[in-house]
Amino acid sequence: MSEEQQQELGKILWAIADELRGSMNADDFRDYMLAFLFFKYLSSNYEEAVAKELENDYPKAQDNKLPLEIWYEQNKDDIEEFENYMRQKIHYVIKPDFLWNNIVKLAKQESEDLLTRVRSAFKYIENESFAGNFSGLFSEVNLDSDKLGKNYTERNKRLAKIIKEIAKGLEKFPDDRDILGDAYEYLIGQFTAGSGKKAGEFYTPQQVSTILSRIVTLDSQDPTRGKKERLQSVYDFACGSGSLLLNVRKQMGRYGIGKIYGQEKNITTIT
Repeated sequence: MSEEQQQELGKILWAIADELRGSMNADDFRDYMLAFLFFKYLSSNYEEAVAKELENDYPKAQDNKLPLEIWYEQNKDDIEEFENYMRQKIHYVIKPDFLWNNIVKLAKQESEDLLTRVRSAFKYIENESFAGNFSGLFSEVNLDSDKLGKNYTERNKRLAKIIKEIAKGLEKFPDDRDILGDAYEYLIGQFTAGSGKKAGEFYTPQQVSTILSRIVTLDSQDPTRGKKERLQSVYDFACGSGSLLLNVRKQMGRYGIGKIYGQEKNITTIT
């Protein structure tokens, strides 16, 4: 996907956010928009990883059911073992009912169960996905807020509209994790620019991040030799949304770094 297309996706999602937030404060709506985009990322990444692991045993979608739903139905005795394996492999699990595409399906149907399902999905990812790795991840997303609606029905309807519009904007582009990451970074930048907060508190602009990543990947003994062939590890002790780490990975290539480490005190900075 070209840089122009990435920018286009970011602008489409920003236009959706600007239209849907209504009277809601931009900072408040940011939490919903970014949370769902990250949820989509986690879901797509998990489905891709499962398909890779199951290979020929990964079924095709049919009867309006996702492949993972069908596999769960056909392999009930193997579910627990498989989930434990995936937790070790990619460090989290998402059950079929909680996958983004199934949430979108409920939104398109304007199902009364949508809000309840989203709440359950968030809680599962936070508390049961794997060893509390995502504890508090969606804590800033208040699905019971009056800002979404005065009652359950209104909140459910508003949530359905938000999810449908995000899905509609994304379906025009390839389902690619890097694309979602770029769109996510674009939206963070837009929300930051529109708020009264200092951007540096929780967001490093993409241009600055790119320059820093190019500097740290240079040969420290002789920078004139250019980029190092390989980095054993990279560590960012205040990683925020991970922009700098992702840019270093982009500079070094997929196999140019041994391990990547990041820590962040404020977990909601990530979303």
